[in-house]
Amino acid sequence: MENLIEFISNNLQIVYIIILATFVGVELIKSIPAVLHTPLMSGANALSGVVIVGAILVMLHSDPTDYLALLLGFIAVVLGILNVVGGFAVTNRMLEMFKKKK
Repeated sequence: MENLIEFISNNLQIVYIIILATFVGVELIKSIPAVLHTPLMSGANALSGVVIVGAILVMLHSDPTDYLALLLGFIAVVLGILNVVGGFAVTNRMLEMFKKKK
């Protein structure tokens, strides 16, 4: 616990930037019209794909005895895949809403 407190106190500016970025991101997402959510979801899927590839590369270059790095890489791959699959499902559902009914 002391290590965490020391890390936060040493990197206080980074913590402030992350908090500010979170609030700015939430405000930006709330102000986007519904028509633009589908292209943004496609962009988020692409970014998640990059995260998956990056996590796999980090896992390939990590020491086989470094279980923490392997575990974090595995978690990043699993969460990235879930995000991509969920994003494609939501995008497909939203595109179905714009199709004309027969």
